[in-house]
Amino acid sequence: MLNDFLRTSRTAAVVLAVIRVYLGVTWLKAGIGKLTGGFEVQGFLQGSISKAEGAHPAVQGWWAGFLESFALPNHELFAQLVMWGEILAGIALILGLFTTAAAFGGILMNFAFLFSGTVSTNPQMVILTAFILAAGINAGRYGLDHWIVPLIQKRRPHLRKSQLAHT
Repeated sequence: MLNDFLRTSRTAAVVLAVIRVYLGVTWLKAGIGKLTGGFEVQGFLQGSISKAEGAHPAVQGWWAGFLESFALPNHELFAQLVMWGEILAGIALILGLFTTAAAFGGILMNFAFLFSGTVSTNPQMVILTAFILAAGINAGRYGLDHWIVPLIQKRRPHLRKSQLAHT
């Protein structure tokens, strides 16, 4: 019932648009902050790895192992991925362009930050993003997806209309 409401209701689409823009602004501000003010990713990663120690670690050992063996040696790449991921997810969510893909990318970053022991606004963003993902294309009804999706349908007729169409 809630799923049908989120996926088809115009009222839900309005509420989702507000949520989408809020999330987009949050991501965009975070990414621009990293672009203009720098981002000490090495220190962040080392701090996350250190949180895997003790009786009640905030970071699980398997995640700390990934950070230590893969992310830390490639910290410059990860700094760019995080910064541009935040900026692009923010812009896409604000515009309602490829909304579901942008929300999915955003929630992946939220979970990576949570796995790294950083709570901040990540839990709230995960919950709000879950509504965007559950709504599917209706989350972008009042955005550029409204015009882009029909173009995709024309070029990809094998996609079922119910997968992409606004009802």
